[in-house]
Amino acid sequence: MKKKDKYNAILESALTLFSKNGFHNTTIVQIAKNIGISAGSIYSYFPSKNSLAKSAITFVTKLLARELQKINEKELSAKEKITLFVQSYLKFITKHPEMIEYFFKVYLTNKEIFSEENKSGFELAQEFIDEVERLIDDGIATGEFRSGNFYISFSSIVGILGAITFLSCEQVLDENLEIYTADLSHSIYRALS
Repeated sequence: MKKKDKYNAILESALTLFSKNGFHNTTIVQIAKNIGISAGSIYSYFPSKNSLAKSAITFVTKLLARELQKINEKELSAKEKITLFVQSYLKFITKHPEMIEYFFKVYLTNKEIFSEENKSGFELAQEFIDEVERLIDDGIATGEFRSGNFYISFSSIVGILGAITFLSCEQVLDENLEIYTADLSHSIYRALS
C-alpha cells in the first residue's frame, strides 16, 4: 500500500470506528485491525489518538473544500453556485455518513480534544472555510449577496446545512436528501442576499 493510500485508509478507518463507537471507546489497535495493519504503523503517521482525531476533521473538510473549489471556479451566478454546493454536500453526506456522524458524535461532544495543543477546530477546517469565504466574497462582488460580517454569512450557510445533516443523522428525513436541494439552496441564498 502506498504511503498516501495507507494514510487515507487509517483516517477512513478511524472515522468509521470513532463514529460507530465514539472517540473514547475506540482504540488505535481497533483502527489498525480494521484495515489489517499494526498499531505501530499508525503511530508512524499520527503521534497520538488525539492527533488522528484532529487529522480526521481536516481530512473530511478538505474533501468538502475540493468540491466547493470546483464550484467556485465555474463561471456561474452565486445562486447557481449555492445550488451546486448544496447538491454536492447532500450527495457527500449520503455517500459518507460516517464522516458527518464523526463531526456530530466526536467533534462536537469532545471539544476538549480539539482545543488542546496548537490548532482549534476552526483552524483544522481552514481550507473549507477559505472556499466558503470565496463563495461569499464572489457573491458580494457580483452584488448578489449583501456585504456583512463573514461569520454571520458563514453561519447562514453551514448552519442550514448542519441542521439538515443533524436531521438526516437522526433519520427524520427522506433517505433521498436530494429532494431538499431547492429549498435549502433558496434558504441559504435568501439569508445571504
